[in-house]
Amino acid sequence: MDIMTGAGLAFGMIVIAMMVFMGGDLHMFVSEHAMIIIFGGSIAATMIRFPLGAILHGLPLGAKYAFTMSRLSARDLVDELARIAEISRKQGPVGLEKVETTEPFLAKGVRFVADGYDLEFIRDNLERDRDNFLMHLDEGSKIYRAIGDCAPAFGMIGTLIGMVQMFANMTDPSKLGPFMATALLATLYGALVANLFCLPIADKLHGKLLDEETNRTLIIDGILMIRDSKSPALVREMLLAYLPEKHRHEEGEPVPA
Repeated sequence: MDIMTGAGLAFGMIVIAMMVFMGGDLHMFVSEHAMIIIFGGSIAATMIRFPLGAILHGLPLGAKYAFTMSRLSARDLVDELARIAEISRKQGPVGLEKVETTEPFLAKGVRFVADGYDLEFIRDNLERDRDNFLMHLDEGSKIYRAIGDCAPAFGMIGTLIGMVQMFANMTDPSKLGPFMATALLATLYGALVANLFCLPIADKLHGKLLDEETNRTLIIDGILMIRDSKSPALVREMLLAYLPEKHRHEEGEPVPA
């Protein structure tokens, strides 16, 4: 669970709620017309920008990975692959059938080696799996960013509609307040949807995409070296190149100057 995503959203909503209740009550900040223009308009624009398949894959995958983290860090993956390489060297591919790991992509690669698939098949299958996953995650990031980009614009459209309605009813003072409230709330909703939810989620997904690309590429290289019967020490040293210098050494081990 990525605690920071949930904590950030909760803290942001608490701040907004505090400001709302300090200056009045919740009812004055609710407008069905503003909600329709913001959410309806944003959804319509997103449907125009992206094909249905991208939306159906990208939105749920993006929502899932914005609130979750990889089961293993890159450093943990290096240690895990070195451990698997040691098992493979001592027991052969058959010994890998009993290996258990919490990382599904790694488990898939280990299963391929245990079943005796050739090197090219393993490489092609895992790289295709990685590329498809990253493509859907990137789609999710782009969709949330697109919603975040157009929500403030539809807020401005809602404001303009409210002002037009207000000026068209200047002779009836009783209607001026509701129309002005709709105009201002549309801008407020658009800003909140974009800056508290969609754009931060898009940025979080972009960061997760970079991490997943590194982790899955690391796994692919490690699995191929294990399939090629490389020694555990060589597997570890080769994979440590994926890590920043400060993360290549165990805790308490001095870092070379």
